[in-house]
Amino acid sequence: MSESNGNVVTASEVARRYGEGDAAVDALAGITTGFERGRFTAIMGPSGSGKSTLMHILAGLDKPTAGTVHIEDVEITKLDDAALTKLRRDKLGFIFQFFNLLPVLTAEENLVLPLSIAGRKPDQAWVDQLVRTVGLEDRRTHRPSELSGGQQQRVAVARALISKPAVVFADEPTGNLDSKASADVLRLLRQAVDEFDQTVVMVTHDPDAAAHADRLITLRDGHIVHDAVPGSTADVIELMKQID
Repeated sequence: MSESNGNVVTASEVARRYGEGDAAVDALAGITTGFERGRFTAIMGPSGSGKSTLMHILAGLDKPTAGTVHIEDVEITKLDDAALTKLRRDKLGFIFQFFNLLPVLTAEENLVLPLSIAGRKPDQAWVDQLVRTVGLEDRRTHRPSELSGGQQQRVAVARALISKPAVVFADEPTGNLDSKASADVLRLLRQAVDEFDQTVVMVTHDPDAAAHADRLITLRDGHIVHDAVPGSTADVIELMKQID
């Protein structure tokens, strides 16, 4: 997508400090960045670099100590809990390392759950398209216990897309999967960006996952130290060796 589309998510001088006094730890040290519509961004960094903290603040799951975050034209850092919950429900999709499916619901019921919670009726044609896209036509009525880990994560990807959110946040989405299931999930995220014009922001430690993205942001000690096209898996591995 062109630059003129602007950013779906914008962070300005975002800092996050945990603790006080001598024991204080700065997880983020004043980060400014933006995420364009219709692009797939990966965020990497050594353990403790601040990548998960950044994602949690971008998604309104944590509040910065300083700075602001806008999602589309809403400054989420000023919202109270009720308004933030509504914004997350209406504007954001989430994919986690552990699939977070409800065991009593079928795959399709889990998929449409964000709409059910919001009291919105699903568009059956869109549901059918997502089920086809994630390759679960013959698993619609299966419960999570009857699905493999990869199939459960594909349900989770479809669930994140069902409400056509402004942005999907994926936190280590392949961290609990074998290589084939990982490849399936990454292909789906790439497809969501390319075919559905979705915006995806993914935290990962996997160089192969990062290589699927359009852009790679690398953090170290709460600062952005690299922001460019990721290149190949080998390129990402080399970059991470330099940064660690």
